[in-house]
Order: sequence, then C-alpha cells, then structure tokens
Amino acid sequence: MQLDHVTIRTRNLAVTRDFFLSIFDLEERERPQTIKRIPGHWLYSDDRPIVHLIGSHGHGIDCAAEAFDHVAFRLHGYQKFKEKLHTLGIRYTCMDLPEIEERRLFFRTPCGPLLEAVFAASAHDCTDAKFK
Repeated sequence: MQLDHVTIRTRNLAVTRDFFLSIFDLEERERPQTIKRIPGHWLYSDDRPIVHLIGSHGHGIDCAAEAFDHVAFRLHGYQKFKEKLHTLGIRYTCMDLPEIEERRLFFRTPCGPLLEAVFAASAHDCTDAKFK
C-alpha cells in the first residue's frame, strides 16, 4: 500500500493551484472526462497526480470551504478489497476512470473522514464493470 494522492477543497482554485505549482514544482495536467463536471485541477509530480484540488463554496454538510477532502491509498486486488468492505458492512461507492485505467472505491472511517482506494485496471475492466 502507498499513498496515492490528497484532495483539497478550496474556494479559490486559481490561487491554491498557483501556490502548489510554485512551492512544489508540480505540473498541471488534464483530468479524466468522468470528473470534469467538478471544478478543479490535478497537479502532477513526475507521472503521478498527487494533489487534487476541487472547488468548494463552504455550504452544506461536510463541505468546509478550505479543508482536506480525502486521502487516497493505492492498493492491489480490487475485487477482493471490495468484497472485504461488503463483508465488514462498510458502505462504499465506486468510480471507474477508463481513460486512465483506474478503479476507485470511496468509503468513510467509523468517525467520518473520507478515504479512497485506488486500483490499476484495464480500460476493459472499467467499461464492463457491474456494481451493486
């Protein structure tokens, strides 16, 4: 297991993006089509998008304007991990990103913080997926 990325919510995407680009010498690249409806940026170190920024207005439940949104871990064994969550009674949501050949599971810790598990997959695995 390794840390995959951190997602930060902000009400000022441009300023936050520029801060990370200048401080850490990151590079902004295109985000997957599936998530383009959400305002934001993916910032890369080498070939990995390690900082994800998403826009926030600070309204509603679990939506502070400036906050760490979630932490993601890169794992192996998508189906086995998904079955483990199911067996443990942990609710989750799935997201497939076929253009970057990844499958993702989102779930919460017992006290609320959001976690994400990221798995490498073929584009075929993503497009043929059947979820509950």
